[in-house]
Amino acid sequence: MLRQVSDQTGYYFIYDSQVINNDEEVKIRKGEYTVRNAIHLITGNEQIKIGILGNHILLSLPVPEKAPVTPLTSPEKTPYVIKGMAYDRVSKEVISYASVGVSGTSIGTVTNQNGQFQLIVPDSLSHLSVKLSHVGYESSEYKISALNGKHIDFYLEPKVIPLQEVIVRAVNPVQVLNRMIENRKLNYSSRPVYLTTFYREAIEHKNKKLDITESVLKIYKQSYRTTVMTDQVKLIKMRRVFKKEATDTIFTKMKSGINTCLVLDVMRSMPDFLETRGVESNFTYTYTDITEIDGRRVYVISFEQKKEIKEPLYKGQLYIDTDNYALVEIRFEINPLYAEKATNMFLEKRSRDYKLTLRSATYKISYKPSSDHIYYLNHIRGDLEFKVKRNRHFFSSPLHIWFEMVNCRTDTENVNSFPREERLPTRNVFSETKHEYDADFWEHFNVILPEDELRQLIMNNLSEVSE
Repeated sequence: MLRQVSDQTGYYFIYDSQVINNDEEVKIRKGEYTVRNAIHLITGNEQIKIGILGNHILLSLPVPEKAPVTPLTSPEKTPYVIKGMAYDRVSKEVISYASVGVSGTSIGTVTNQNGQFQLIVPDSLSHLSVKLSHVGYESSEYKISALNGKHIDFYLEPKVIPLQEVIVRAVNPVQVLNRMIENRKLNYSSRPVYLTTFYREAIEHKNKKLDITESVLKIYKQSYRTTVMTDQVKLIKMRRVFKKEATDTIFTKMKSGINTCLVLDVMRSMPDFLETRGVESNFTYTYTDITEIDGRRVYVISFEQKKEIKEPLYKGQLYIDTDNYALVEIRFEINPLYAEKATNMFLEKRSRDYKLTLRSATYKISYKPSSDHIYYLNHIRGDLEFKVKRNRHFFSSPLHIWFEMVNCRTDTENVNSFPREERLPTRNVFSETKHEYDADFWEHFNVILPEDELRQLIMNNLSEVSE
């Protein structure tokens, strides 16, 4: 019912889950109420404190007074924990993969597919703000000190670019692409950096999650000016949760998921659809739109293989800043017309008893600028959909393999390559990596929150966590 109050007043609510039970059904008599009275009736608690924070109403419980106590030692400072959801203000639909970060720092995460997020912020940064952004929306920013321990619904306003501005701009997509490549050395790091990332990969068969591996990785990422791929990975933490069922006779393993994430840094490893200079391109490029992210205008350039080419190539959209020509996001996929022909590109070994056919392969990569206007890798997501058919059987079943990585922190000082014995092989089956399991797994690391179904799998199979 708080949603109805929001719709009528234009205010949105910030509250702790201890204050409001989102699952509780509430009925109140029809009539006219002040906002304060409506909140008291809906929550059933007249002691709730109500405050105004911009266009949000802050709900909290009164803090009982305590007798002063002189501590024997200085109390340990605990980090701030901010949880919430991201919504489209107009449609009220959730926004997946929105960037959530601390303004002016490299600390951040992304919302999951259900629009949920959790951000852990050091106590020393409590005077700063949390910023939420996504392509096509106006960014939203709030003081961290007002959000600690509370659940907040962020409503982002869709950013509509005037039609005349889209039409008036004469944009040559190939020239935009060339400027993007020319400015790569200016827009992306010219020296090695450390990325602290959260990585997860999963396998789903028959729409059931069977195997998921989650980890915290530290990446030594080389300068974007080097031509040799020398990124290194160090494993900090990991866990694997799997569910083996007697009825499941297909066992699939994902190989080189981490290495694929490194390769998908397209500004580091340029794919053929970005190369237009001095070569006969297999792709056509079209200026299709102009939109906004983080308060900056971006061109939307679409690309697709030429009509006469019948082999499986990629198609997608590039989001390029209109001022500095930095690539801020790219979404691409195997051309659906030729997905089946691309099956062998994604399979290393075939089973004698099963036939796997690729249905789709989609990817999304985003970059985020730092306070010094240098862009760093932000989020990578890959989804592979297969059709599985057993020999001499009529029906087929779906197989979904996916992986994603989010950069939670970037460090630019005292960056050195890892000792050889600490480097993680990135081309192996990561889920089979031996690593001691930690019961207090995530501690103060930022992660991508598991979706509801995924969370249930983890809770139901904690006894099967690999160690």
